[in-house]
Amino acid sequence: MGGMGGLSGEHGTMGRLPPEFAAIMRPELSSLLLEIYTEIRRTIPEYGPVLAGPYGRSIQLAVEQNLVTFVDKLTSPTAPSAERRDKMCRRLGRYEAYEGRSLDCLQAAIRLGARLGLRRAQKVGRRYNLSPAVLLTFADALFGYVEELVSVAREGYLEAKAELEGGQDILRRRLLQLILAGGTVAHASLAELSDQTGWPLPDEVTLVAVSPDARPERGTLSGDVLADLDGAEPHFLIPGPVDADRRTVLEAAPDGIRLAVGPTVARGEAAQSLRWARQTLGLVESGVLEERPVTFSENHLITLWLQSDAALLDQLAKRQLAPLSDLTSNQRERLVETLEAWLATRGNAVRMAELLHLHPQTVRYRLRGLDRAFGDLLNDWDHRFATEVVLRALHLRERSALPPPRSAAANGGTSPRSPRPL
Repeated sequence: MGGMGGLSGEHGTMGRLPPEFAAIMRPELSSLLLEIYTEIRRTIPEYGPVLAGPYGRSIQLAVEQNLVTFVDKLTSPTAPSAERRDKMCRRLGRYEAYEGRSLDCLQAAIRLGARLGLRRAQKVGRRYNLSPAVLLTFADALFGYVEELVSVAREGYLEAKAELEGGQDILRRRLLQLILAGGTVAHASLAELSDQTGWPLPDEVTLVAVSPDARPERGTLSGDVLADLDGAEPHFLIPGPVDADRRTVLEAAPDGIRLAVGPTVARGEAAQSLRWARQTLGLVESGVLEERPVTFSENHLITLWLQSDAALLDQLAKRQLAPLSDLTSNQRERLVETLEAWLATRGNAVRMAELLHLHPQTVRYRLRGLDRAFGDLLNDWDHRFATEVVLRALHLRERSALPPPRSAAANGGTSPRSPRPL
């Protein structure tokens, strides 16, 4: 990259700083960040609404990361932190381009932060009686670092401007569509669009589904992300897996934006990743999964499987729990509760009594009721497994899904409440 030419010089400058300098600067970062935000709002009016808006937290995260990276380099000048820093800065530059601003405001904000950082270092230096030579060395390292930040941000800015002016967004959206089409598209077509857009085809991809209620702004996504945010079901593609840096950025999404991240798959299976991501988002929106800004499908694969076909689950529940259909709601509820405990303990009456908070004799009485209802069915492994799956799925759905008693159904009655978890 053009902005990396001074890196070796920066390392050399930092290597001349005493190692304890980072230790005395690190406790200053929190209040220094607040000072920088306050001063940017005061002196750069264009950024007041930005920092106070939905993407303020993402921008603050980038500023914080750059400061922390710099202080870390004071301790270990050769620490491999440049890549993470560059991603943040390039994203800031892209954001400015997509927002229609010049790069002047971002450059001014970065340099303002550097001046405040130097002023804080001088204040700390006086407190610890640091020599002028140490502070001068710090200043050289700081302003060399800042020029690199500006250079990388400029690269991101120019990259996004070229995309906007050259219609790259349209081509990239078409490339995303072809990837999602999977094996029905010739590799030559993918390769041609890849060359036109300058987007190298990855072996693995991760798809992210976005709730249409609130969509991220295109400029906040990395340049290597393919996105379709305008359709009825917005989504975007991340090349490769979601690493720690991408996870941090996703989780810093503004309030109101909900994302579901599908599993990382081979490029030819991209549509599957998106399908699972959308199913995960649907489970969040229906309340089956806990609502949070970002949900990862890979953490809920069993739930996705159990909730993949609601109508089929109803049919399976009707079949597996048919022996209870002639009972009253209260009788059914008690026996379902007993059945769950029986499956969890494999029929150990003492353990069942502990789970149900009942006397063992009461449990044995209920077990006789189960035996009358199911007979030898629960001794059949396939039937027992299917019943356990049904009860787990009904619990996840968190609504009444048991088939109603025949007498209640005939008279327009209601189903009993769904069973408690196993």
